[in-house]
Amino acid sequence: MHSTLIDAATLDRRLNSPDWCIVDCRANLADHDAGAREYAAGHILSAHHANLETDLADPPVPGVSGRHPLPDRNRLRTTFAAWGIQPDSQLIVYDADSGMLAARLWWLARWLGHHRVAVLDGGWAAWRDAEFAISTETPPAGSGQYRERKPLTEVVEAQELLEDRADRVLLDARNAERFAGNNETIDPIAGHIAGARCMPFQDNLDADQRFLGPARLRQRFAPVVGDANQVVCYCGSGVSAAHNILALRIAGFDEPALYPGSWSEWIQDPARPREP
Repeated sequence: MHSTLIDAATLDRRLNSPDWCIVDCRANLADHDAGAREYAAGHILSAHHANLETDLADPPVPGVSGRHPLPDRNRLRTTFAAWGIQPDSQLIVYDADSGMLAARLWWLARWLGHHRVAVLDGGWAAWRDAEFAISTETPPAGSGQYRERKPLTEVVEAQELLEDRADRVLLDARNAERFAGNNETIDPIAGHIAGARCMPFQDNLDADQRFLGPARLRQRFAPVVGDANQVVCYCGSGVSAAHNILALRIAGFDEPALYPGSWSEWIQDPARPREP
């Protein structure tokens, strides 16, 4: 069973396993159709495609929600069934390279109680570089239903953070410039949630866009997380925060909670404390 990462060679050996399902999560935040085009041009054999905006998120509610609200659970179950995923399937998810988008689906699967889910380390780039099987055909839709189980992860909402933020270690997955409010190119207000610590998700990776090993990830997070039992991850819209959750799991820490609304939701209410 694979529950965090899998390498391309291992996936290639199990490519024809009937209980394995693969989902391509490639996307571009600035071009919502880019992922579908990339998928159509070539993808891992038998992989289905996940659209970030329509499959992995609900439509945003102007003035209320963040940019990528969590999808409706029943709709997500229907999507899983259409991809042929069953409760005991080994689910493999991948994106272009870093795992940022794949980690969103990894987290969502755990939210539905699916333990057998792993991110392809190095993503599409690793698969292509290894010259493993590529297809342009869309696999047939699955049949039946997906039965969710008790969530394996936790969600924290804005009001909970307002009430007990001081008791939690809050990790922001955006880069240092956006965290500091110096170069905000996506959201209308710059800065971060008051009291948060900057832990850019990109620093979970090596130069080849592979995850650092457990020891190095633990060395990275331990000085910030310590022995805290209430860690919350967030980012701009709840997507890249899942990358830090995955990294913390690889490092052996207890699973932190996700604040899915993240910065883009937090700023909808001017009374919520922010810095600078």
